[in-house]
Amino acid sequence: MTIDWQAFTPLASLAGGVLIGAAAALFVLFNGRIAGISGVLGGLLRPARGDVGWRVAFLAGLIAAPAVVALFAAVPDVRIDADWGLLVLAGLLVGVGTRFGAGCTSGHGVCGLSRLSLRSFVATLVFMAAGFATVFVLRHVAGF
Repeated sequence: MTIDWQAFTPLASLAGGVLIGAAAALFVLFNGRIAGISGVLGGLLRPARGDVGWRVAFLAGLIAAPAVVALFAAVPDVRIDADWGLLVLAGLLVGVGTRFGAGCTSGHGVCGLSRLSLRSFVATLVFMAAGFATVFVLRHVAGF
């Protein structure tokens, strides 16, 4: 294994992590809600009265933020070595997994772990193990 030193950005990664943690903490402090993306999006599928505005604003911010950053900084080239069918299938499987796991990586991994939730700790371990196993099987067994 080798490290791509050009892509090694510990300070930028630390700053991003601090911003994500601060945003999640402020969100729960001011709204009393967990900033789990699957829960925010899922709440739009069966909207409750007075509950749509903040959810739309939250998701719009997730989409708009990279566009704003692109105005001030160089955006890296993105290369995805998978066809659209595989990407759609993977997205659907992630969606089903978030329903079975009662939350996504942002809800459990960021917000749940910061609250010392045992359920979130187990869920995050399962997410990570499934990711490691998937990469191992696809790269070393199936040869993709």
